[in-house]
Amino acid sequence: MIETYELNDIVKMKKMHPCGEDRWCIIRTGMDVKIKCLKCGRIVMLPHEEFIKKAKRIVNDDVSKKG
Repeated sequence: MIETYELNDIVKMKKMHPCGEDRWCIIRTGMDVKIKCLKCGRIVMLPHEEFIKKAKRIVNDDVSKKG
């Protein structure tokens, strides 16, 4: 469970996506959190409380630092 997060953070979720990836990029925050799968590009919107429960940890602080 994570407490703070920002746009473009890479988050590792507890369960894997059907494509086999468990890392997601946060693309929207607020009452709902919109995340994008880093492997297949699927976008999912979760209520804030559900996102907090399902997120395991922040892997990388910013996608733009990746390269």
